[in-house]
Amino acid sequence: MPNLKGLLRKFLKWRYKHISNKTFVQLMSLLVGFLAGLVAVTLKNLTYFIESLLQKGIVFSENQLYFILPIVGLTLVFLYVKYVNKHPLGHAVSSIMFSLSKNKGLIPVKKIYSPLITAPLTVGFGGSVGLLGPAVESGSAVSSNLSRFFHLDAKTRSLLIACASAGAIASIFQSPIAAIIFAVEVFSLDLTMLSVLPLLLASIAGVLTSYFFLGNEVLFSFTLSEGFQLKDTFFYILLGVGTAFASIYFTKMYFGILQIFKKFRSPKYKLLFGGLAIGIMLYFIPPLYGEGFGFINNLLRGDHIAALGITPFDDYTHNIWVVILLLFGITIFKAIAMTTTFAAGGAGGVFIPTMVMGSALGNVVAKVINHIGLGFEVSESNFTLIGMAGLIAGVIHAPLTAIFLIAEITGGYELFVPLMITASISYLITKNTLDYNIYTKELAEEGALLTHNKDEAVLTLMQLDDVIETNFIAVHPHMTLGEMVHKSVSKSTRNIFPVLEKDKKLVGIVLLDDIREFMFKTEIYDRTFVRDLMHTAPEHIFYDDSMKLVMQKFQDSAAWNLPVIKNGQYAGFVSKSKLLTAYRRKLINYTR
Repeated sequence: MPNLKGLLRKFLKWRYKHISNKTFVQLMSLLVGFLAGLVAVTLKNLTYFIESLLQKGIVFSENQLYFILPIVGLTLVFLYVKYVNKHPLGHAVSSIMFSLSKNKGLIPVKKIYSPLITAPLTVGFGGSVGLLGPAVESGSAVSSNLSRFFHLDAKTRSLLIACASAGAIASIFQSPIAAIIFAVEVFSLDLTMLSVLPLLLASIAGVLTSYFFLGNEVLFSFTLSEGFQLKDTFFYILLGVGTAFASIYFTKMYFGILQIFKKFRSPKYKLLFGGLAIGIMLYFIPPLYGEGFGFINNLLRGDHIAALGITPFDDYTHNIWVVILLLFGITIFKAIAMTTTFAAGGAGGVFIPTMVMGSALGNVVAKVINHIGLGFEVSESNFTLIGMAGLIAGVIHAPLTAIFLIAEITGGYELFVPLMITASISYLITKNTLDYNIYTKELAEEGALLTHNKDEAVLTLMQLDDVIETNFIAVHPHMTLGEMVHKSVSKSTRNIFPVLEKDKKLVGIVLLDDIREFMFKTEIYDRTFVRDLMHTAPEHIFYDDSMKLVMQKFQDSAAWNLPVIKNGQYAGFVSKSKLLTAYRRKLINYTR
């Protein structure tokens, strides 16, 4: 270890002399993109290996017993979390966003390997979630720890985390442009010339890694047979409205089911109830099993029977309206199955389930239009694709990512106009109904959400601990004026004195101005007490207050110093001058 530290020190000295910071960041972005791509490929292969092992070795599918597999997978994840990880699994993308806003981009080392274990177990055994979130989480953890190893600052570390997410997405979907846009839209990254090139390099590295290990294998087998037709514009608008309402349903269902599961005190009960619920849904709706890429591909090929799989309703699937109802059932229950998997303790992402739900809804809309008997005919495969874009735009609040992702992974650039119509309508309706998406709602409630609003972003990045001052001499209510003058005022460099009880509870403050006229009247020293001189602070700052709220309290109270309360006890003061100085420094660093 000492030799390693010595070699690292020598390398860093050499790097500072011979490689500029900009060049080093670009080299790091290539490395991060490659490693994130490798993580994504590893996740894919591990999951597919588990799936093939279960299908070929155990052959549950032939006996209609595959619906018991999710509870097995969830049990394995539960055992890993309890005895190895020893910390509850968080939402992948949200945890990264929290690290960027509140922890200077520092992500624990265990986040590198935990997703590589928990996500394949969850998805491989039939959990109705995706692999994108875990790939982004693991790649971001690799990037964060590499940045820390090479002593990079917090801003560069944040950029490289965004590069890791771009590399992971580019590797999974082989869509480098959409990967860059995702990093900008979801992580609220400022798109400047300093950030574009690293993102581009990381995205290219991720794609090349995918090609190297997986070849030219495409995620969706689709050949565009019919481009955009003006007569279909109204139906694309209708699909945009439909995907918007589906996105709102998806988001509300997500948080609603999580609230239900919070009532279970024991993780074992969550696992048992959730596993059984998923199993029942899988028995009636087999396409809910796993990620669902096979389901999407079958719809794109026009084979809805293969997409639905073996169900208890096979005797009725010759009726197109039964097929439409079953596909609509997937639209409804995909959100339920996904959230139940999370709530029961599984690991995964929401991005790919969103695509599955969107593909089902788009196909349903097209089938209804074609069979309603009004003489209209639209391309079911095109609507399947564009439905995915509408759900991504609405659920993730990322319309540009939705447009470019669907265009890239399918080669359907001729569908840009309908993609823009549906995605923009879905996003506008959803955004005006729900201020925050699945990734950001809880972060916003905690005051830990970064946005493209520079002022709010800077306040989010600021930490209260950085501006708390503790060099104030405390006094207690029963202290005499004489004691206060001799023991506190004469020894203090500050003009404010917190009045504390024995348990460090703040009961008031005394300003130097409050005692200035009495300070030299020695005859009243013994009969005047601090309790007679103190008054309440104009406002209190609580330790869990957001910096935006702290700023608001200074503005409303017109005070220059406000006390901080942590766990009911006095913790120090924040001065307006120090707060504004810290804000200015953070703003300069954030925008340079």
